[in-house]
Amino acid sequence: MLIYTLCMLAIIGFSVFYLFFYRGWRRERQLQRPFPKYWREILQSRVPVYNRLPTDLRQQLEQHIQLFLAEKSFYGCDGFEVDDTVRLTIAGHACLLIVARSFSDFDEISSILVYPDAYHVRNVESDGIVVSESNQIRSGEASSHGQVVLAWTQCEQGAVNPAGQHNVILHEFAHQLDYLDGTADGAPPLSGEQARHWQQTMTRAYEHLRHSLRHHRKPWLDPYGATEPAEFFAVLTEAFFQHPRHLKEEQPEVYEVLCGFYRLDPATLTKA
Repeated sequence: MLIYTLCMLAIIGFSVFYLFFYRGWRRERQLQRPFPKYWREILQSRVPVYNRLPTDLRQQLEQHIQLFLAEKSFYGCDGFEVDDTVRLTIAGHACLLIVARSFSDFDEISSILVYPDAYHVRNVESDGIVVSESNQIRSGEASSHGQVVLAWTQCEQGAVNPAGQHNVILHEFAHQLDYLDGTADGAPPLSGEQARHWQQTMTRAYEHLRHSLRHHRKPWLDPYGATEPAEFFAVLTEAFFQHPRHLKEEQPEVYEVLCGFYRLDPATLTKA
């Protein structure tokens, strides 16, 4: 009886440790490993903002990248070979989104699929008894099941042109943050006054963008953001990190709520 009781206590103890403490213990061990010098060299060329980060944020980014590469699986598609440059380019930009946040925001992400170029997707839509099929060309997509798909040519364009209009890595991983509350609706999990301010500010900005397009005015943001609130948030995230000063000038309230969510002011590269 005593042996049985001790075995049950051991099983219970192990289960509690695995469910509540194992992930933290494993991450602490991972972060005790030194950050490879050649990783820094890749980040310096492929994630240019890395060079301008203050010491505390650069260290935080490196830690997030270490965990990202240790925990997320990369798969090359259509014969594409995923090497360290690919992994670090993607991880560096993805983790930039959470450099001032907790790595737990990416807990549900399990795999990254990388195509060499834009890829075709067969899309099936049903409207009652009518079913339609179409082929779409995509450069990236995010899934609520923890999967991110990226086209490497588009990733490279964003990496070598940090002042460009688009960055597919930032875009798709912004969708993953949007999924944190279970659905991609353009509003990541917030509470209280922060949630109310977000809703009011983003609704006004979204409708303003749609109104500008309806009246054939050149908008301040990529028109793709007007397709739905989820895309609006993802496109805004690109602008927030790629053109923070311009976004702050054009839409100061939007910039403020994004600073509140990302806990970062990218215009000054300081924590918000």
